[in-house]
Amino acid sequence: MTKEKYIKSKGIVKQAFPNATFKVQLKDKRIVTGYIKGKMRMNYIQIFPGDKVKLHISYYDLTKARIIYRY
Repeated sequence: MTKEKYIKSKGIVKQAFPNATFKVQLKDKRIVTGYIKGKMRMNYIQIFPGDKVKLHISYYDLTKARIIYRY
């Protein structure tokens, strides 16, 4: 059995910051800092406040997450 290195979650983008950084509100009302995954950055996927996104949250720092998909 393998150990997962992240927690999967969904959320809504609340605020956009420079350098592809976002404040994302999770389903349980927590706010995390989201960063765009490398492939999304390479393909110029744009994310705006109000977009629904899928996240991978790190076990080591529960306040940071990687945005892996935009709905």
